[in-house]
Amino acid sequence: MSPFTTCCRGLYSCHWKRLRKGGESKCACWWFTFLTLITLLSVLWMYICLVTSNDQEDVNWNGFIKLKLWVNWFMVVIITSAVLTSYCVLLLLFALFQVALREPLNLHWLHKCLLFFGFLFIALGIAGISLQWKREWPTVLLSLQATAPFLQFGAVGGLVLLSPFVFVGFHTAKTRRSRFLMASLYATVSAAVLLCPLLIHSPCLMDHSDLPPKPKLIGHRGAPMLAPENTIMSFQRSLQCGVTAFETDVQISKDRIPFLMHDHDSGFLRRTTDVEEKFPNQDFNASTELTWKDLQRLNAGEWFLQMDPFRSLSQLSAEDKEEARNQSVASLLQLLRLAKSHNVSVIFDLYSPDQENDTVDVVRTILMSDVDPSLVLWLPAGERDYVKGAAPGFIHVYNNKHDMFQDGGNHLNLQYNTLNAAQIRDLVSRNVSVNTWVVNESWLFSLLWCAGVSSVTTNACHLLRDVRRPDWIMPHRTYTIVWVAVDVLSVVLIIGVYFVQQKSHCCQREGEVFAVSKKERENLLAWNEKELSFLPAM
Repeated sequence: MSPFTTCCRGLYSCHWKRLRKGGESKCACWWFTFLTLITLLSVLWMYICLVTSNDQEDVNWNGFIKLKLWVNWFMVVIITSAVLTSYCVLLLLFALFQVALREPLNLHWLHKCLLFFGFLFIALGIAGISLQWKREWPTVLLSLQATAPFLQFGAVGGLVLLSPFVFVGFHTAKTRRSRFLMASLYATVSAAVLLCPLLIHSPCLMDHSDLPPKPKLIGHRGAPMLAPENTIMSFQRSLQCGVTAFETDVQISKDRIPFLMHDHDSGFLRRTTDVEEKFPNQDFNASTELTWKDLQRLNAGEWFLQMDPFRSLSQLSAEDKEEARNQSVASLLQLLRLAKSHNVSVIFDLYSPDQENDTVDVVRTILMSDVDPSLVLWLPAGERDYVKGAAPGFIHVYNNKHDMFQDGGNHLNLQYNTLNAAQIRDLVSRNVSVNTWVVNESWLFSLLWCAGVSSVTTNACHLLRDVRRPDWIMPHRTYTIVWVAVDVLSVVLIIGVYFVQQKSHCCQREGEVFAVSKKERENLLAWNEKELSFLPAM
């Protein structure tokens, strides 16, 4: 007995000694099926977690809003999912080796409990996305445009690697029904995997000469991976990334001073300032409860060093950390002056329960800054008619196509998973500037680049700045030739494995028959000798 066989059996069933023939439990096949399904689900869930990591700060922010505790909740989910996936994959490998070695599949009760809890964790995760984060499902579908060609190649390789185990099970199956079920399932899965490229459509399946210009970068609250969000330091760092516009969030103080702050619900200052230390036993629910003097007392950078929201502190020097530690709440006027000195545009949301009066104060502040009106990208929709009259030089940006075309505009600002590639290309061909938000991952930036977006709002301007070309781009004809060649080669290999396994199985059966015949002859000879011993001697 080899140590490898003993190890596989022990880790799977906790039986380190080989069981007698027929020692396999009655439900072993069902538990093997359950293990296979949980493994597939865990791999799928891990994929979902990885492709939705583009929006991980939204998960953490929503967690903070609900629990009033700033924790990197997304990283907790990622680590847990990675551990679960690794465990299920390893356990399934042990089970497959058990099948190949013709060992009993008796799954230990501890593994059964862990698999059940794993299933519960995945079910809760999928339910959580469906109930609280529905907009991520389009992201998962969008990601397939970037990954499907390569996932298909990987799946084809998996079919080839699994074929020996499948054929061992097929040849050793005791009934025709079992063989038919196994063969049908494997054939169906194989056909789906081999033919799925017929349904794969990606904007990056294009000729290199058709690649649109690289999208421009807009700093989302500045450069929040390199400095505390919505601080002057953050916007200065985004300038080093070559952004063409600052994106921010504006609120109005008690004494009518527009300032920069994203959070706007109950306890809106708790996440990014030290308001609990400066104003103990007070819970501010609206920006108009504090004066600009009160806001200037707050530290808006220490939290960044304590929480490390993007796990990027290691990229900062000691001088950068000290500068971040001393950041304060910034006013809109400060940002406009910075934008004016570098000829950079400004686009912002206006969080306000009094849109009419607050719009007047914001427009007055912009005009007072003497910034070039063409650098102001006006996004708030509430008082757009007033803004057009008071500041006709502003560029108006819309968050839906209907309002944009109705007003004769040509600037659109949408979430990245709202439009497909055909819609983006149609808008760009009509001289519409399409900006998508918030884009942080290279794969997503590459996909939108191929689709032809004009610009992206990003937290990772320092990373996307260094992206010289999309992650991949391939002419459609080349891709067709590659996947057909891969499919043909895999079919040849699978057929070869089948005949090798069949020959091996036949030889083994002949050996067993020969062994049985030999044993029967030996038993017959022994019986004859015993009978002859009772005959009288001649």
